[in-house]
Amino acid sequence: MNKKIETKVEVHCIFPVTVYKTRINPNFNKKQNLIINNYLKKLKKNEGNKLSIDSYVLENKYLKNFKNQLLFFVKDYIFNVMKYQSTIKPYVTQSWFNITNNNEYHHKHSHPNSFISGVFYLNADFNYDKIHTYKPLTKTHSLDPTLQEINYYNSSEWIFSVGTYDLILFPSYLEHRVDFKQGDNTRISLAFNTWLKGDIGDKDKLALLKL
Repeated sequence: MNKKIETKVEVHCIFPVTVYKTRINPNFNKKQNLIINNYLKKLKKNEGNKLSIDSYVLENKYLKNFKNQLLFFVKDYIFNVMKYQSTIKPYVTQSWFNITNNNEYHHKHSHPNSFISGVFYLNADFNYDKIHTYKPLTKTHSLDPTLQEINYYNSSEWIFSVGTYDLILFPSYLEHRVDFKQGDNTRISLAFNTWLKGDIGDKDKLALLKL
């Protein structure tokens, strides 16, 4: 007769890629809405959709409060979630609008020369609009077993549904894309990159970098 063996099993998800998602209401005033609409009239072609010609939109003095609002959450991500030392200070490098209409898409890409990237959605339909993210390539073997179900532990792609005023922050190396647009709305997002100022690393470990 087989004897039942009782064991305690622990499952740990180590070395995660941390994606931060929240929702904020920017409360744009008439002047700010006018400025944003002007940016949305001056577009250039991207692979699959369009983006603003200006790639420094958050440097507009009338959007300064909004930029600071976004940086508040970048700091929350860096200091309260990732627990980086307070000797560093994030700042926005480039920022631009993405416009995706029906049957348009945004190609798979990452953001080089950036630390943390963000996407804020000015117009998005939670029922249709999504952002696809991809696991960094760290495989040590070539086996690819068929999965019974997809979860946090085994997935190579994770999809986030997004709605108006959602903000997503992620490491800039994380590849992502937008599928072909569905629904009746025009998907409008503001994307931005960040870098760091201050002291990074430890002098005693001969790894101090001053920026």
